[in-house]
Amino acid sequence: MISGTTELLAIVGSPVAQVKSPHNFNSWFERHGKDASMIPVDLDRGSVDHFIDAMRAWRNLRGCVVTVPYKQDMARRMDRLSERAAALGCVNVIRRESDGTLIGDMVDGDGFMNAARGHGFEPRGARALVIGAGGVGSAIAWALCEHGIAAITLIDPDHARLDRLTALLATHFPHVTTGAAHASLDLFDLVVNASPVGMTGNESLPLPDPLLATLNPRSLVADVVTSPDVTLFLETARAAGCRIQTGGEMALAQLGHLGAFMNMTPLHI
Repeated sequence: MISGTTELLAIVGSPVAQVKSPHNFNSWFERHGKDASMIPVDLDRGSVDHFIDAMRAWRNLRGCVVTVPYKQDMARRMDRLSERAAALGCVNVIRRESDGTLIGDMVDGDGFMNAARGHGFEPRGARALVIGAGGVGSAIAWALCEHGIAAITLIDPDHARLDRLTALLATHFPHVTTGAAHASLDLFDLVVNASPVGMTGNESLPLPDPLLATLNPRSLVADVVTSPDVTLFLETARAAGCRIQTGGEMALAQLGHLGAFMNMTPLHI
């Protein structure tokens, strides 16, 4: 029950019907008897500035989780950014200080790594393919490099975005080999779809069938899409004998990081 004393969190994006964060957070609040609640905000694209102004003035709002398509837009409007959020140019969590100051961070990569390690994936010395160089793909690629990946291959139809991320990783992680697309997936220990391809309404594959046929059964194959829970991409990988990781698992695995940044600790499922 929300009352006048309830601390509020928001998740902002468009669309938001598919997001897992309200369920994850509110289930935790209910189990632990915390007077707090997360609300979903489906924000019109032309109202980002108005929303930022509202956040600054919203005194019982602890913070906000940010999802597509606003991770870059929100980052440009923050008062302060973490080092990685500033480098990546995007945020997925905002903390509101008592004076209305807004501080942003990007913890998608932390959540991804938590979930992947739960499937037995060890990044040090491994080779990864990341499909999508947008906000979440950039965060995953950054986290993989931070945790010792040996080589990373990036794919994105937006060549300018792809070139920017490749250059960014080369600057911050010169020891990591960055490569172009391969004719086979057999060499990859990890294959990640960090694009919206495969979500409800876009039920297609992020890679061609002949290339997916070269998946190594020893690989971990992951998707960031949360609806459907098991995408066509993951179904294909599972049929090839691969371990799979869903977008819902990643969302749950970053709950603690999101909560900690908004000063909601301890917050563990």
